[in-house]
Amino acid sequence: MKYLFDTDHLSILQRQTGPSYVALQARLAQHPQNDFACSIISFHEQVLGCNAYVSQARNSYEVVRGYDMLAQVLRDFLDIPVLPFDAAAQQLFEQWRAQRVRIQTMDLRIAACAASAGLTILTRNARDFGKVPALSFEDWTH
Repeated sequence: MKYLFDTDHLSILQRQTGPSYVALQARLAQHPQNDFACSIISFHEQVLGCNAYVSQARNSYEVVRGYDMLAQVLRDFLDIPVLPFDAAAQQLFEQWRAQRVRIQTMDLRIAACAASAGLTILTRNARDFGKVPALSFEDWTH
């Protein structure tokens, strides 16, 4: 493995439309599939999104759609290695928090997963991930 998808790149792949998707697909085609992984944090974020959608559903159609979305997330994550948030990642997370790295908690956890495994994050969120010391990240959507 070389690369860890941030949740934003995963969402682009799931939508399968638009210029960002086309650019991302072109870059992915240049690598073997086993170069890529995602983190359990991205799974958590997407499950939370589906849960919020179902919880806010105003009619039966939206409830069904929310559970369809959740089922799709499950299928998507069965197709790619999922890195755990382990003790090494937690240690990096705590170290960065102590250094006052100020980004969203889930993003910092994704960064910790990537850094502890020696992976480059694929993300459009350079503004936040750029605040993390010595973190490698790239944007493949343009």
